[in-house]
Amino acid sequence: MKLEELVGNYLLDAVDFSEETVKDNYGDGFEHCSVCRFRINSVVYIAAEDPDDGYRSTMSDLKEDKEAVMKNTFPPVEVIGKYRHKGKWGNEDDIIEFIDVKTGKIVLEIGTENTDDYYPCYVASFHPEAMSINIVK
Repeated sequence: MKLEELVGNYLLDAVDFSEETVKDNYGDGFEHCSVCRFRINSVVYIAAEDPDDGYRSTMSDLKEDKEAVMKNTFPPVEVIGKYRHKGKWGNEDDIIEFIDVKTGKIVLEIGTENTDDYYPCYVASFHPEAMSINIVK
């Protein structure tokens, strides 16, 4: 599925990270990659890294994970999914940002930065300090 499909309003209530073993690009071996699972509106999505050659990486795919058991759960946070196609330096990005409605800050960003560059970079960043439920009053 495409990241743009996640543009809209959601309730985010879980984010997990892990290292997993997947088949390499050549189909004759395995390699380790970073994986981020997140749950919005009761649906778990998995974003996996394609480590390419160890220097470059991209998000290989985004899909639903119906078998996931989420460990890092929290009270639901209302977020807005916004698609980012331009980075701060004018580079091409393919990233979905989930922004807390109350704080206006990015809570979760998933995708690939610098898609038009020689060194693209997989992005899976969680910022729990940006969630309204974690703001100390």
